[in-house]
Amino acid sequence: MSTMLLSPFKVGDLTLNNRVVMPPLTRARAGEERMPNSLMAEYYAQRATVGLMIAEATVISKQANGWLNSPGIYSDEQAQAWKQVVDAVHAKGTPFFLQLWHMGRASHSSFQENGQLPVSASAVKLQAEYIYTPIGKQPYETPRSLETNEIPLVVEDYRSAAQRAKNAGFDGIEIHAANGYLIDQFLQSKTNQRIDQYGGSLENRYRLLKEIVEASLTVWPAHRAGIRLSPNGNFNDMGSPDFRETFLYVAQQLNTYDLAYLHIVDGLGFGFHDLGEPMVLAEFRGVFTGPLIANCGYTQETAEAAIKDNYADLIAFGRPLISNPDLVERFANSWPLNPPADPSIWYSFDKEGYVDFPAYQESGTFKLN
Repeated sequence: MSTMLLSPFKVGDLTLNNRVVMPPLTRARAGEERMPNSLMAEYYAQRATVGLMIAEATVISKQANGWLNSPGIYSDEQAQAWKQVVDAVHAKGTPFFLQLWHMGRASHSSFQENGQLPVSASAVKLQAEYIYTPIGKQPYETPRSLETNEIPLVVEDYRSAAQRAKNAGFDGIEIHAANGYLIDQFLQSKTNQRIDQYGGSLENRYRLLKEIVEASLTVWPAHRAGIRLSPNGNFNDMGSPDFRETFLYVAQQLNTYDLAYLHIVDGLGFGFHDLGEPMVLAEFRGVFTGPLIANCGYTQETAEAAIKDNYADLIAFGRPLISNPDLVERFANSWPLNPPADPSIWYSFDKEGYVDFPAYQESGTFKLN
């Protein structure tokens, strides 16, 4: 029986019913127009007994695109379409944040307007086999380095997206600075080889995130904004020799804002760059005084221990929430979990593998939500 994991917790002025977080999970059900829909509303509502729900990564501009059928927040129509999803979650009494996303070099020219190259901190190609694009599997391209005078336009795209998220009724935002996407490409020395004020020193590599945070905080109070980082990850061909120095500096700088939380992908189940000892949450506790969300590979038992030992305040469960919409109830009652979802259906555009996972009944039978 979980005690700490299922206890209430305050994030800013929000009281969460428990410390289970649904992290952003890209599920590719928004169609070519990147428009949230009723199927997505059903999916999120099924899982809304978590303490905090963070919507899937949502692109802030057309330039930010790079994943088939992922949702957007760069038009008023998209913001309006998100309202049905937000309302479905709020009907369950759950706070709902939106993750803001720019894919940077992890995109392809076939996603871009006029077939332009994707952008990044520097012209450093992502070394991976292929990317799924509107024209099928394609090799990654060498991205175009953003011009210094283009960067304020990207910052404004984040601010506008933050405003649209507010208009859609979300309770806050999470800025996606993890997993090898644009902000991470600026933070890390592996991908940032710039010689202007956005490259070189730690202070300069952090500058883009700093400007995005400060622009977003003109829309949202700090206690309604969180940041996600992945110091250990090799996803999207990331990992820098100075990773520990970089991410401790970033967390220390972010600590000055009194943010809602820092969301750390500390687990190694999503890949590890093997460039030193993995970073652990205790290191971030030393430089960040706000709430910490731990993420990746946690079980009920390890989550309970992380909270008890004060390494984390909240625990995000990704894959278990895909196949167990009633994960909180299963934790509370020590019920077994459904088998993991088959990855082949994670990104389909169908109900199957999305809203058809059965909830558990104490009698031992299962029912569909």
